[in-house]
Amino acid sequence: MNILNRIVSDVHLMFRRPVREQYGALCYRLKKKRPAVEVLLITSRDTGRWVIPKGWPMDGKSAPAAAAREAWEEAGVKGAIGEEPIGSYHYMKGLPQGLKVDCRVRVFALAVDDICKNFPEKGERRAEWVDCAEAATRVQEPGLKTLLLAFEQKMLAEIGAAAKNGTPDA
Repeated sequence: MNILNRIVSDVHLMFRRPVREQYGALCYRLKKKRPAVEVLLITSRDTGRWVIPKGWPMDGKSAPAAAAREAWEEAGVKGAIGEEPIGSYHYMKGLPQGLKVDCRVRVFALAVDDICKNFPEKGERRAEWVDCAEAATRVQEPGLKTLLLAFEQKMLAEIGAAAKNGTPDA
């Protein structure tokens, strides 16, 4: 029986597709009146579910630059993007032929400072600014839910530390 389990395992590995990589932007802004973080969610074009801007690697662009480009193309936002990912999550991406592939999305924080009126996918998606808790209830991917809530805690801790130190941006 052990040899049969080994053969089944080997066959399964032969047909398993490798994880595909995407880059996403967690677009955020800080509320001025009270310490709060808002994130931008958009709807996917195919299913209408709530997601963050994300896409495939781009030739000649770094991972953070590709994530920033996706944020502009899909949501019309620009800003300062972090050079290091804040985390990642997995989801199953449906392809046009009906095939689904496992994707890992490396997520970069993008501090939004400009919202454009015209951008490539304007009119193809809905976009809403929501707090991180609301965002976590709207997205389907468990890893993205966790990432959103952890991001909020990190940002609120930074805001609190800046306020204690007397930093003017708090």
